[in-house]
Amino acid sequence: MARRDPRPAHPTPNPLVTTDPDGSQGSATGGAFDPWRYRDDSAVTGVDLAGYRVEASDGGIGKVDQASHDVNSSYLVVDTDPWFFGRKVMLPAGTVNHVDHDERKVHVDRSKDQIKAAPEFDETADTDPAYRDKLGGYYGDTYSAIPPGTAR
Repeated sequence: MARRDPRPAHPTPNPLVTTDPDGSQGSATGGAFDPWRYRDDSAVTGVDLAGYRVEASDGGIGKVDQASHDVNSSYLVVDTDPWFFGRKVMLPAGTVNHVDHDERKVHVDRSKDQIKAAPEFDETADTDPAYRDKLGGYYGDTYSAIPPGTAR
């Protein structure tokens, strides 16, 4: 009987490490998670993601209502109806693992429970530095809750 390789065929990239064109690894943000910047390999550049389905690490959570591509200030607003009964959530761009344009799906590397427990989205506070710090800090802290060596 053949043994199954425990490593995933397409592992999720580490958001704290990037690979430079020469193949060497470097840090996107000096070793810190940058919640407000899409990962270089997420396939988001220049694409309007509104209407794309959003997949958490453990299943679908809704559709992208709005997507920002502002430099160092990017995020998704996701309409979670009916999953959160019409509640909207803001996901910082750094949580986007990859985008499947053929399937029109955005894959994020957080679980439904992590997203549900995030600070509540306030449409009037999306540009408020205190709200952004709180939300970015929450999603940055959720990386420490993921055991090393597991898919993100």
